[in-house]
Amino acid sequence: MHLADFNYDLPPELIAQFPLAERSDSRLLEVITAPDGQTRLLDRQFRDLIALIEPGDLLILNDTRVIPARIYGHKSSGGKIELLIERITGENTALVQIRASKNPPVNSRLILHPLLDGPASQTIEVVVSAHAAPFYEIQFPANVFHLLPQFGEPPLPPYITHRPDKVDVERYQTVVAKNPGAVAAPTAGLHFDETLLKRCREKGVQINTLTLHVGAGTFSPVRQENLAQHVMHAEYYSIPPEIITQIKHTHAQGKRVIAVGTTTLRALETYALNGAISGETKLFITPGFNFALVDTLITNFHLPKSTLLMLVSAFAGLNPIQAAYQHAIAQRYRFFSYGDAMLLHRQAHLPL
Repeated sequence: MHLADFNYDLPPELIAQFPLAERSDSRLLEVITAPDGQTRLLDRQFRDLIALIEPGDLLILNDTRVIPARIYGHKSSGGKIELLIERITGENTALVQIRASKNPPVNSRLILHPLLDGPASQTIEVVVSAHAAPFYEIQFPANVFHLLPQFGEPPLPPYITHRPDKVDVERYQTVVAKNPGAVAAPTAGLHFDETLLKRCREKGVQINTLTLHVGAGTFSPVRQENLAQHVMHAEYYSIPPEIITQIKHTHAQGKRVIAVGTTTLRALETYALNGAISGETKLFITPGFNFALVDTLITNFHLPKSTLLMLVSAFAGLNPIQAAYQHAIAQRYRFFSYGDAMLLHRQAHLPL
């Protein structure tokens, strides 16, 4: 495999800048590969999902909650800075990326501004306590989770060009979000509203959640032509033990495990490899990977040359994914975080 195999040209106007009026208004492209190798591409609406899943199937979502991880301020010398929290590491500490005209040295002080302009007394000082590129460790004067609502804003992805507003505060968050720690949304889950989840339950679909705190590294492209040289970013995950029991029961009944999002899939397949229901995952999935637990995947469209595009190519097949992306571009699907979705079937578990 070569890095060029995972590249494509996307018209910029297809990058969704805002969410649709309703979560389930998005489109859904179902990708089916027949036994003869032919790929069928079916254009649907996301709310059609209710007709595509069966009683007894197990739907697993990621319940991570996006924190207000982008903060603005200035150095003691006056230069402007922008902080993006990568991970909260303790009650008063966090790993961050810092955008500044000049990198701040260790032990320097940074002044952070509240979201709304106010008296200077409302600013806080933080200390740069360590630096291991590309991250800095920052010491906050109080509990980080308590400070962020006042000083941070939702960290919209770099391809969304507007500053977050009240709509983004609600919609760049899934309806199942409850465990704070992510700096990017598990975007496949954004298509579900309470009504659709309720209809799934009424149909007899099992629904459960796990947690994987999505890191900013999810937006980083792979730069090495030799994929084996790529170093995957680490993300924390936690799987409730009852999900493992549910998966075994679901497969025993001949039903499907449906992962909502690549983050959910990576957590489950990490467990399949190491047997740990919680910890850190650096799982980098490329074509040839042996999937053990997930049968069907709901996912958004992903960035060129990204690890997530490689993952979906491993799951559904490189040629079917390439065909699906070209079809989506021709049919003017909406791409990336606020964009439309795909329904993918694992090559070894294709529907009849």
